[in-house]
Amino acid sequence: MFAKLTSGLDFHAKALVLRAERQRILASNMANADTPGYASRDFNFKEALSQQTQTSDSELSKAGKGLSLKSSTGITDSRHLQLPAVVNSELSGNNAMGYGVQTQPSVDGNSVDMDRERANFVDNSVRYESTLRFINGQSKTILAAIQGQ
Repeated sequence: MFAKLTSGLDFHAKALVLRAERQRILASNMANADTPGYASRDFNFKEALSQQTQTSDSELSKAGKGLSLKSSTGITDSRHLQLPAVVNSELSGNNAMGYGVQTQPSVDGNSVDMDRERANFVDNSVRYESTLRFINGQSKTILAAIQGQ
């Protein structure tokens, strides 16, 4: 019975960890905006959360009420080739990190687009904060139920 009460907390806790990891990656991209040859990195949050929770897409949309799971594959045409991904060992070993799509070619080979990185950083921050609020709200609900209020 207690497992059913805390199952929502588990989902949001895993989402929070992934949000924090994505925030770290986006901050790393921004920090290396002036590094010659640096390729921006990111991972597909939806796939990573699916692997962490081992649920299907439809179950994710039910469980993550209010959470929008953004896909960041960056492929706009079926004839485009996917960029090679590198396995990220910090994210359960199965989640692949990909390279960001270069929107503005630069002379030094750096693919960090600061406008896109800032927008992704702010978007991820808001989603991180909302996930924290979900966890806080569910914790208060469980505490109220235990205390009989």
